[in-house]
Amino acid sequence: MSGSQRRGEDRAVVVGGGLAGVSAALELADAGLRVTLLEGRPRLGGLAFSFKRGDLTVDNGQHVYLRCCTAYRWFLDRVDGAGLAPLQDRLDVPVLDVAHPRGPRLGRLRRSALPVPLHLAGALARYPHLSLAERASVGRAALALRRLDPTDPALDGLDFATWLRRYGQSPRTIEALWDLVGIATLNATAEQSSLGLAAMVFKTGLLSENGAADIGWAKVPLGDLHDTLARKALDKAGVTTGLRTRVTAVSRTGEGAWRVDTEDGSFDADTVVLAVPQREAHALLPAGALPDPDKLLDIGTAPILNVHVVYDRKVLKQPFFAALGSPVQWVFDRTDASGLTDGGQYLALSQSVAQDDIEEPVAALRAKYLPELERLLPAARGAKVRDFFVTRERTATFAPAPGVGRLRPGPRTDTPGLYLAGAWTATGWPATMEGAVRSGLGAAHSALAALGRPAEHPLQEAV
Repeated sequence: MSGSQRRGEDRAVVVGGGLAGVSAALELADAGLRVTLLEGRPRLGGLAFSFKRGDLTVDNGQHVYLRCCTAYRWFLDRVDGAGLAPLQDRLDVPVLDVAHPRGPRLGRLRRSALPVPLHLAGALARYPHLSLAERASVGRAALALRRLDPTDPALDGLDFATWLRRYGQSPRTIEALWDLVGIATLNATAEQSSLGLAAMVFKTGLLSENGAADIGWAKVPLGDLHDTLARKALDKAGVTTGLRTRVTAVSRTGEGAWRVDTEDGSFDADTVVLAVPQREAHALLPAGALPDPDKLLDIGTAPILNVHVVYDRKVLKQPFFAALGSPVQWVFDRTDASGLTDGGQYLALSQSVAQDDIEEPVAALRAKYLPELERLLPAARGAKVRDFFVTRERTATFAPAPGVGRLRPGPRTDTPGLYLAGAWTATGWPATMEGAVRSGLGAAHSALAALGRPAEHPLQEAV
């Protein structure tokens, strides 16, 4: 196959059909470019996708976003999917501690209508999983955190746990509050996290605006949003989408001209966006594109394990909760989204920082997690398990370790016409859906500026 574009029309090829690639392709097409999107898989959506298991439609993992995730909210609006992934009216996170000396205790992290930082003061004052002194210390650390600049390069080299201890945070406070949030958003403990990235997460999500941390999640399978609706939006925008099309090489053919080779042919382009994981990008980069391309190989990865359990009856009343004192981290009710309609309940356990479990056989994971669910949910003790399976994302995110900031490249390369996108690039965000969309928009607008076709960025704060 060969790209065939009208003379005088700027041509772009986007390699990769995850959220970064789809966002870049939509933004370039909206600006008038003739865009081809190439994806090696038979679907779009990258690492946030769905598949069929019998009559169930299963998400590979539980993905949520926050009200402060303005890029992902733009994406939902752009594909006409916002109504399918609503936000909470107000942040409300049930937190169940089953290891409390006086028996299981339920606490909640809820915000009020008061201005920042008072919006969380009431919840913190009533949070039963910390002592009075520990709750007071959280307030002092939060005030110090507000004074940090996440973009300060000096913060990138420090770990979050050392900073927390410096501000009087006990091991219990780190476990029951800071890591409760940080593990889910960073896919790393405080010990493993760059202070710069951790400060960005907590300042933006909890200390910027009153409703910034309100949680949203898809009420339908992720594939409905990231594949079906995304393809419709791409088609409507005039993007040519090639699935099952693996790119094998990217090379310059002349001044301002590119060729993208696939297993079946090639495409000509004026602009190329590589929206693939860092190791794939490294393999496709032409010589001279980055001063030190091997830095991409130094960006580590971290796994996420998802445990899926289908019971014969309802065992959980809440839509989700977080757990303390248990290897279980977060539990979500995915019954309605999966299409289960026979009175059973389908729960998904999202397990970040899953290095210890990611290669364990299913039988061992079943023996570990089913008893834990019975500890957490008394109603599960008499319920029959209809199905138990796991999904493993061994390289789910980049590892947000201290020093990672200096390894993450921006969207521009040293070779005109070639751009990078992906949550692992220098978005300022950790590896989230928000970071992926931001990277795609950033790559698209860098390309448009170089072509002399600057367009209004949908996220003005990102310009």
